[in-house]
Amino acid sequence: MNKNKFLLINLLFLIFFSGCTSKNRQAGTMVSEARKIIFETDIGNDVDDAMALDMLYKYMDAGEIDLLGIMINKEGVYSPEFVDIMNTWYGYPEIPIGIIYNGADCENDATNYAKCVSLMKKGGSEPLFRRSLKDYSQLPEAHLLYRKLLAQQPDSSVTIVSVGFSTNLSRLLDTPADDFSPLTGKELVAKKVKLLCTMAGCFNNPDLHEYNIVKDIPAARKVFAEWPTLVVTSPFEVGIAINYPATSIENDFKWAPEHPMIEAYKCYLEMPYDRPTWDLTSVLYSVEGPSYFNISPAGKIDVMDQGSTVFTADENGNRYYMMVDSVQAENIKKHFIQLISQQPANLP
Repeated sequence: MNKNKFLLINLLFLIFFSGCTSKNRQAGTMVSEARKIIFETDIGNDVDDAMALDMLYKYMDAGEIDLLGIMINKEGVYSPEFVDIMNTWYGYPEIPIGIIYNGADCENDATNYAKCVSLMKKGGSEPLFRRSLKDYSQLPEAHLLYRKLLAQQPDSSVTIVSVGFSTNLSRLLDTPADDFSPLTGKELVAKKVKLLCTMAGCFNNPDLHEYNIVKDIPAARKVFAEWPTLVVTSPFEVGIAINYPATSIENDFKWAPEHPMIEAYKCYLEMPYDRPTWDLTSVLYSVEGPSYFNISPAGKIDVMDQGSTVFTADENGNRYYMMVDSVQAENIKKHFIQLISQQPANLP
C-alpha cells in the first residue's frame, strides 16, 4: 500500500473520531458530547467480554461515553443476570439490557462464568453480588430494544460495538416499521448509526474460522454484506497478539475483595493464565479511535460457507479492519492494564 495513501486513511479516521470523546484524558477539559455506545455481546462464553464491559464502565465514569444499552446474543438466564450484577456493582443499574431467543447453540462451548458468578453465595445463602432486576424473562428482545434506543437518538450519533454473534444485528436489519419508528431496520440503522465496530473474522489465515462468525454464518454474512454504515473489524489476529496478564488479575485488584469481573476471570480457566484481548480491542477503537492501530485500506468483507472471512480492497468500500505490530500490541496491553485495574467511580 502506498505510504501516503495509508497516512491519508489514518488521518481520515482520526478526523472521524476527533470531537467524539467527551474529555481530553490528559487535560481533563470538555471537548464535546460523550460518544453514544450500544454494546452487543455473547457474554458468558469468553471472559474477554466481561473485561470489555469493565472498560465501558470506566469510560462511563470518565464521561467519555453514554452506554445506551447492552444487547446479549447468548441465550439463557445467566447472561442477563451477570450483566445485571455488573451494572449494579459498577453503579449503572439503569442501563437497559436486551436478550435473545432462539439464538446460536453455544451453552456447552466453554465454562459459563456468568453462571458461576451468578451462583456465588456469601454466608452460605445470600448472593455474593447484588442485583437490580427481578425477572430476566421480562427483558425485551435485543432487536426490538435496538429500535427503541436508536429511534431516540440524534442522526448519525450511535456506535455499536459488536463482540459476539451477528444474530441480533441481522434481526435488526430485517425489522419492519413499528411504534418506535416508521423506518425499517436497515433504514433506521442508516439514519442513526455512525459506526459498527465488530470483533470478528480472521484475515491473515484463510483456514481459521473465527468463533463469532462460525456460530451464526448466515447472520454474519448478512451484516457484512448489507449493513448500511461504516464497519471496522478487529480480527482474531489482533486480540491474540495482546494478552492480558494473570499477574494483573492476581495483584492489581486488592482494593476490591469481591469483584464480579475478577471472579468471572477466575471461574473461566484455572489460574494463572493470560487471556487474549479480542473484544477489548473493539471497545478501545470505538471509544479512543484508530491511533493505537494500523488500519486496512477501504474494501469489502465476504463471509464464506465454512466461516472464513475474505477482505477485498475497494476504494469505494466502507469496510476496514485493524492490525497491530509488536510495539502497538505492547502499548495497548499497558493501556488495558491501566484502565481495567483502576477503581470504578461508584464502588458499592
